[in-house]
Amino acid sequence: MNSYWLEVLEFSKNLTQEIGDRLLQDFGKIQATKKDDGSLVTEADRWSDQAIRDAIAQRFPDHGILTEETLHTLPDTDWCWIIDPIDGTTNFTRGVPIWGISMGLLYRGTPVFGAVYLPPIQQFFHGYWYGDSDLTGPTGAYLNDVKIQTSPDRTSRSHLFNLCARSMDVAQQADFPCKIRSIGVASYNCLLVAFGAALGGVEATPKIWDIAAVWVIVQAAGGVFVALEPDPVFPLKIGEDYGKRSFPSLVASQPDLVPVFRPFVQFIGDRVCEQRQ
Repeated sequence: MNSYWLEVLEFSKNLTQEIGDRLLQDFGKIQATKKDDGSLVTEADRWSDQAIRDAIAQRFPDHGILTEETLHTLPDTDWCWIIDPIDGTTNFTRGVPIWGISMGLLYRGTPVFGAVYLPPIQQFFHGYWYGDSDLTGPTGAYLNDVKIQTSPDRTSRSHLFNLCARSMDVAQQADFPCKIRSIGVASYNCLLVAFGAALGGVEATPKIWDIAAVWVIVQAAGGVFVALEPDPVFPLKIGEDYGKRSFPSLVASQPDLVPVFRPFVQFIGDRVCEQRQ
């Protein structure tokens, strides 16, 4: 591993551990308020957001930052971090031990490194995915530094598929080929696919900070991340405000399962596109 990627990895690992330890003190103890878009926010979200931004500015002063709570416009920099200070705020406030800190590093608008730490269960995921960026470096996806990969299994009623809160009507389709689960955390829905626990998942209205890190990790583990709308998610556009933009997405453990799952979930992407018009 070259020195740059080692620095990025150690920085994200140490920072999310430090922030996570502090957030555990507030876990299940504070109340949330609603933002304009209906999502929840707490003082812990705001504190975490500020602490992460300060750390990035000090360690990587030439990197841009886009976060859920403050900065929503993609800056004109080659490198940019996209941050979700607490993914799963509802779980966090209700004492449900599945929530995490998500950090995706973009190069020229496309994620190439992702890290997600879930403090209550002490799981740290990271991965590298360079696409056509011409970057080189370490490869693969990892859980607590052990390499992970998606499941090679075919669908069955004993295999899992993850839904978000806004895609529950998928479960009403009697011939759906897998057992349904809903975790309540966009990043973890995708990570369950990355380490082989689930064969797929759908997120109806994730924001860019929900998916930037796991977009890398899922693909680095051998999975597929599919936009359920005509345009691809990445690369992002410099100067565009992503604060209210949703990206309906399907995640599958292998390319062959995309045509199996997509007919059941494509209406979600169509519905989001219609509402956007």
